[in-house]
Amino acid sequence: MSTVDVVVIGGGPGGYVAAIRARQLGLTATLVERAHLGGICLNWGCIPTKALLRTAELFDTLKHLDAYGLSAGPPAFDLAKVIGRSRKVAGQLAGGVRHLLKKNGVTVVEGHGRLAGPGAIAVAASDGTTTDLKAGHIVLATGARARTLPGLDPDRHLIWTYREALNPDTMPRALLVVGSGAIGIEFASFYRSLGAEVTVVEMQDRILPVEDPEISGLARTAFEKRGIKILTGAVVKGIDQRDGGLVATITAAADGKQFAEVAADRMIVAVGIVGNVEELGLEGTRVRVERGHIVTDRWSATDEPGVYAIGDVAGPPWLAHKASHEGVICIEKIAGAADPHPLDTTRIPGCTYATPQVASVGLTESAATAAGHKVRVGRFPYRGNGKAIALGEPEGLIKTVFDADTGELLGAHMIGAEVTELIQGYAIARTLESTEAELMHTVFPHPTLSEMMHESTLDAFDRAIHF
Repeated sequence: MSTVDVVVIGGGPGGYVAAIRARQLGLTATLVERAHLGGICLNWGCIPTKALLRTAELFDTLKHLDAYGLSAGPPAFDLAKVIGRSRKVAGQLAGGVRHLLKKNGVTVVEGHGRLAGPGAIAVAASDGTTTDLKAGHIVLATGARARTLPGLDPDRHLIWTYREALNPDTMPRALLVVGSGAIGIEFASFYRSLGAEVTVVEMQDRILPVEDPEISGLARTAFEKRGIKILTGAVVKGIDQRDGGLVATITAAADGKQFAEVAADRMIVAVGIVGNVEELGLEGTRVRVERGHIVTDRWSATDEPGVYAIGDVAGPPWLAHKASHEGVICIEKIAGAADPHPLDTTRIPGCTYATPQVASVGLTESAATAAGHKVRVGRFPYRGNGKAIALGEPEGLIKTVFDADTGELLGAHMIGAEVTELIQGYAIARTLESTEAELMHTVFPHPTLSEMMHESTLDAFDRAIHF
């Protein structure tokens, strides 16, 4: 039996980062992974979807070359090559993760890991052999999987999860997307760019429901302008298979009244995720599972001594960068590193990489008001920014929310070109507990999209210059 300081079960963005950080702090570490290093994010989520969305972005640009004084033949795409590039990108980065683990001296054991008593882990390999491990600390980083709905169970043919949507067997002429969170909207955007007729069904009264309502409204307008049909306050009541495709009956979420039928070649179910908590040997331990996720304290510790949980399996927000940072904090606490700070989820930026992009950090305007803040809100539109106009991207908005009494930046919300890159500026400001004064006194380069971040701050305090 091998004995180490830390065993991490799961090699996704939380697990492999935790293992590397353990080695950096002088701990011995073993990583257990049953499928692919890099986890869902790298292999079937964050990375390959961004590769697809980059292709979609370029394809959209080719359709409007005349606006830039350019010309070329009618744009076309090779679906197999589009998907092949996406898989190649994911494969390259998975190899990079393996290299990083080896470079840092992390032992990798392939197989399914489960708790086998205090401080013990049994790893079952695909060939039927078992490896026994012993550790002072066990970190569960097993991730999550797509949530399903009754009657909408994915069959991998007509009804897809994100896996089939990333590696389609055909290009659907008509696509129905159930769920309008980041995953659903990104797939809707990608397939619409490549020519599919797309309908999005959302149970709540607006799309991207975790975003600021004003931004959600602008996103809906932009997506509908692109030809995406959006049904909110709606649910899929049932589906019938017809002519090699399906017809979905759509009813109102509030009263169950039918108001639409949608025919589609394929359906993507993107209604959230559920933690991978099964077959981990949690029975007989003090580990608590609530609503499909492992309960932890602010240091990622469970109720079972020496057992921790990080990333998606430990609950929202379900973001790779949250998992990675959580892994670092957890290991630093285990190692007794000086002054680790618990994770503040209000400082974690969220991004949707559709066209247009959406990004945010901190409290929405309504959440800030509900929390008791007297707020000042600033806005600056893309059409008032020289760089945005020069790029041919005049549609978008930067919105900032400040505490009126202290000037603290409470939240920032964006829609438009490259906002997934811009949001980090406000994320840093939140970490530094910045007020409007620091942001106002910062010199932003010209001409850049980032100038809108400055102007939005100025607008919150009635000092906007360029709009």
